[in-house]
Amino acid sequence: MKLTVIGGGSSYTPELLDGLFSRLDRIPVSEVWLMDKDEARLSINRGFAERMSAGHGSPFRVHGTTDLREALTDARYVITQIRVGQMAARIADEKLGLKYGIVGQETTGVGGFACALRTIPRILEVARLMEEVSPKGFLVNFTNPAGINTEAVLKHSKIRTVGLCNVPIGMIMDVSKHLGYDPQDISMDYVGLNHLSWVRHFYNKDEDITAAVLEKFIEHARHEWEEDDTRENMIEAIRSLNMFCNYYLQYFYSTDTVLRTLQNKSCTRGEEVVEVEQALFTKYQDPNTTEKPEELGKRGGAHYSTAAFLLIDAIENDRKSRQVVCCRNNGAVPTFDDDVSVEVSATIGADGAVALPQAPPEPSIRGLMQLIKAYESLTVEAAVHGDRGAAFKAMLLNPLMPNARACRALLEELLEINRPYLQDTFFK
Repeated sequence: MKLTVIGGGSSYTPELLDGLFSRLDRIPVSEVWLMDKDEARLSINRGFAERMSAGHGSPFRVHGTTDLREALTDARYVITQIRVGQMAARIADEKLGLKYGIVGQETTGVGGFACALRTIPRILEVARLMEEVSPKGFLVNFTNPAGINTEAVLKHSKIRTVGLCNVPIGMIMDVSKHLGYDPQDISMDYVGLNHLSWVRHFYNKDEDITAAVLEKFIEHARHEWEEDDTRENMIEAIRSLNMFCNYYLQYFYSTDTVLRTLQNKSCTRGEEVVEVEQALFTKYQDPNTTEKPEELGKRGGAHYSTAAFLLIDAIENDRKSRQVVCCRNNGAVPTFDDDVSVEVSATIGADGAVALPQAPPEPSIRGLMQLIKAYESLTVEAAVHGDRGAAFKAMLLNPLMPNARACRALLEELLEINRPYLQDTFFK
C-alpha cells in the first residue's frame, strides 16, 4: 500500500510517521512517499524517515520526490500538510493583521483568509490529479484552514476526502488524563466548524460526565489560555454556555485581550516557529537521531499522528467507528446547507466519513456558526474563481475583520502581497 505525504518537508512529518509504526498490522503500508518542492527540507526528512524506519525493522520503503504526479500515482492515502508561501507567508499574514489593528493569526480572521486564498488552488490541484492517477484514493487534509480546504474539495472535486484537526482528539486525551477514563470509552456531542466548535456533552460509555469535565477543564484553564483576562473571558463563556469552547474561540469571545497580547509580543507566532523549526531540522539531519526529538512538542500538533491513523485505520478496515472530522454536512447539522463542510462526529468506514445527525445548534452558538460558515463558503468561491467581489463579501462577514473601507484597503494589500500564489483572475 502506498501512503503519500504532500508537504513531506514539513517539520510535522516525523510526528506523523512516528504514529504509523505501531499500526502497520492494521494499515499495511509498504511505501511512504514524501513530496515537497523544498528539496533541502525534503532531503532531511527523507533521511530521518529512513532512519526511523530502519529502527523499526524497515517495514516500508521511504521515497522522496518533488514531482506531484509521481507522488500521487496509485496512492491509497494522500495526506496533505502544505504551507503555500512557507512560513514567510504566515508571518506576513500575522503582521498585516496587526498593521490594521486586527488579530493576525494563522487560521482565523485575515490570516486564515489569506492562507485559504493561497492554498485552495493547490489543494484542488492535488485532488484533480488524484482523480486521474489515483481515483480510488483518499485525500486526508490537515492543511490549514482545514475546514475551508475540505469544503473546496467537496464542492470542486470527485475525490473522496476527509478533513482533520488534532483539537478534537486532544480534547478526548485531556479528559482521559484529567479524569482517568479510557480514551476509547469517551465520546463527545461535538458541533461546529474547524477551529469554531463547541462540545455540548461528554460521555464515558453511556454516562454523561459533562459537569465533571467542564469543572476539570476550568481548573486547568491556565494551561489553555495563559493570559489572565483572556482566560477569565473563556471561563465565563464556558460557564454561561455550559459547553466546552474550542481554544480558537478566544479570538471571538475575547478579541480585545487577545489582540492586546499579540500587539505586545516581541515577535509573531510564525517568527517563533521559525526558531523552533531551525532547531528541529538540526536534530532531524543528525545521523544519530532515529526517533522524533522532544523539541517537536514545542511545534504544536499533539496527537497529530493519532488522529491521522485512527481515521485511516477506520477507512481501511471499514470499522464504522465514531470520530470527529471535517466532512460534508449532508443534513447532519440542521439549518446548514448539505454541501458545506462541518466539524462533527461522523461514522468512518470504507467509503469515508458520514456525518452523524446532530441536535440543532442552540441560538447562542448557531449565529456565529452561520456567520463564519457563510464567510468560509464565500472564501472558497473567491479562491476557486479568483473573484475579488466574493473575497470582499467574505471579509465583510467575518467579525474579526475591520470596517468596510478598511476591508477594501486590506484586500488590495493582501492580494498584492500574495500575487505569486493567487489566481490570475484576481488581477484582471
